[in-house]
Amino acid sequence: MPRLFSRLLERRIAAYQRDLIETHFAEVETMYRKMRGWRHDYRGHIQAMKVLAAAGNLDAIRAYLDQLDDDLNTVDLAVKTGNPMADAILNSKLSLAKAREIPVRADVDIPVSLDIPPVDLCVILGNLFDNAIEASLALPPEKRLIRVYMDMKGEQLYISFTNFTATGKQKKIGGGFASTKGAGHGFGLMRLDQTVARLGGYLTRNSEAGAFTTEVLIPRQGEKKTEA
Repeated sequence: MPRLFSRLLERRIAAYQRDLIETHFAEVETMYRKMRGWRHDYRGHIQAMKVLAAAGNLDAIRAYLDQLDDDLNTVDLAVKTGNPMADAILNSKLSLAKAREIPVRADVDIPVSLDIPPVDLCVILGNLFDNAIEASLALPPEKRLIRVYMDMKGEQLYISFTNFTATGKQKKIGGGFASTKGAGHGFGLMRLDQTVARLGGYLTRNSEAGAFTTEVLIPRQGEKKTEA
């Protein structure tokens, strides 16, 4: 019976994670679709401004440029880590956080190539960001904030997510923190832990009064552990 339960749980976690990855990729595709659309319209914008310039209408040119500047801000990459997958998932989640009135302070830099499967990087960053966004939504807009830090520490990628919470300091249960977001959220945490462990990494969670921090260390290169 325990083995059967374990298999059923693994299937539910895997199904949840497949749905989550599809959501992550859909968000990324939406962001890049906006970028492709802006590039497609670029030549038209140039022609329109040439017409205004030929007519000597400087006020109209200024107004047009202001409009383009606002439009470009919606598709420009706010975060540039140096890693394409990290850039894609982080920027899509930044757009989502902005739409939900959650300020994000990001200090990220990946100056080297990583031997980490893109799907695993998506799982890790997507789960961390989604968890932080969910917790932030419980707070009034003026108290929301997510801090993201990524950098290399020797031969390991260091990732830190901190967000303010409405629950105060959380208590540990069995060496970890219990989910307050329902079964789906619990599956996300379990899949995150499994992925980091399989990559030979290390994950810690720390709850202080009013803030929750998750830190992850993943080897840049190294032997991957096989999932049971």
